[in-house]
Amino acid sequence: MPLNRQIIITHYRHVLDVPLADRKALSSDAIASTEEMPRTPNLMNSTPTPPPDEELVEEDSGLITMLWSLSVSSFAIGGMIASFFGGWLGDQLGRIKAMLIANILSLAGALLMGFSKMGPSHILIISGRAVSGLYCGLISGLVPMYIGEIAPTTLRGAIGALHQLAIVTGILISQIVGLDFILGNRELWHILLGLSAVPAVLQSLLLFFCPESPRYLYIKLDEENKAKKSLKRLRGGVDVTKDIAEMRKERSEASSEQKVSIIQLFTNSSYRQPILVSLMLHMAQQFSGINGIFYYSTSIFQTAGLSQPVYATIGVGAINTVFTALSVFLVEKAGRRSLFLIGMSGMFVCAVFMSVGLVLLNKFAWMSYVSMVAIFLFVSFFEIGPGPIPWFMVAEFFSQGPRPAALAIAAFSNWTCNFIVALCFPYIAEFCGPYVFFLFAGVVLAFTLFTYFKVPETKGKSFEEIAAEFRKRGGSARPRKAATEMKFLGAAETA
Repeated sequence: MPLNRQIIITHYRHVLDVPLADRKALSSDAIASTEEMPRTPNLMNSTPTPPPDEELVEEDSGLITMLWSLSVSSFAIGGMIASFFGGWLGDQLGRIKAMLIANILSLAGALLMGFSKMGPSHILIISGRAVSGLYCGLISGLVPMYIGEIAPTTLRGAIGALHQLAIVTGILISQIVGLDFILGNRELWHILLGLSAVPAVLQSLLLFFCPESPRYLYIKLDEENKAKKSLKRLRGGVDVTKDIAEMRKERSEASSEQKVSIIQLFTNSSYRQPILVSLMLHMAQQFSGINGIFYYSTSIFQTAGLSQPVYATIGVGAINTVFTALSVFLVEKAGRRSLFLIGMSGMFVCAVFMSVGLVLLNKFAWMSYVSMVAIFLFVSFFEIGPGPIPWFMVAEFFSQGPRPAALAIAAFSNWTCNFIVALCFPYIAEFCGPYVFFLFAGVVLAFTLFTYFKVPETKGKSFEEIAAEFRKRGGSARPRKAATEMKFLGAAETA
């Protein structure tokens, strides 16, 4: 569930007994302030009182900002840590049991946040968010892995994209439930945070009716009979001979190719350039400024002059959902590299207009509409390309042997960049003011140029063809050892 910035910051001030002067100084969000914030308190009565020590006020202000940043970024810390262990846990316990174990973390995080009003709120919220991040780090790998292994070959890409659509739909629902007249108010905000347990409980109940992954049973455990039973449950009694033959071939290919460690991805020249490109794609996704909008969109709309910015934030969530649905079709039809470049180019233009609108807002009131339109288009371009595509491309860069390690380090990179943005954005926004998205525009432009010159197209190509593209771009003549056609590669395998 998204955190309500103003309500929770106000509660933090109350719990920590922050001086009134600091409360006034923080009453406007850092990124919403286009004027110099007052540094002296209002008089409470007719008797003059000396101003508080300014260093103490500044220190308290920094403490509140730090606690809020940790409340947001602790989620990414948990995801960053757990991202390495999703595949391992799935192999050790099986996909179903691993997801059930992961849901325990979700329940624990929800309980910590749900009862945060009854204790030291800042500690419980930060801890609850971190535990919930551990859950998401595991489940973000386990769920797509399971979907990819149970889906028919012809539907893997579409179903994998639908998983992403379900995520953004959940975000939109949580934004609506978080409205102040529903649960996003001073009395019920802790219940809003605790509601994150609901989907975990629902999933846990439904998992008891789900068959184990037939690919896990056959390829990992060599349980062919159990795999056949699982497939028959999934296919509804349809002949599964073809599926078993496909898994037999996949098992043979996997056994003939050695697994590659994370260190070998960087030391082996065959994998070094693909893994570096993979990391750059995920960095581009997170450092594009999209999380600055998602985390602080309400404040941005308030700066743009809206009296009810929360509804515009819900509009961003709706646009996010609509264009994620559109990407389900675009990713299957167009090239990955082309869509990524289109998305990044559009985001660059939108970031420039967004900042121009914020900078000139005091001179021209209509500039608020420029900023708002730019935000909506920014999110649209993100979901067309940079949002889903890095996961597709990383999986397509690597064959069966190095793919698990490559996906693990890519996921770790993604969560790490997410953490950095969440932790640093308030300070960057406070320093840069309305110019902050000029900074992101420069970053997006740099990553766009990198993509144009260094990232190959992968749609419909074999691993050997992709490896040849990397050698061509990197000036290397050394071929890869394994050349496996991407016949059965699907989007959902990119978890």
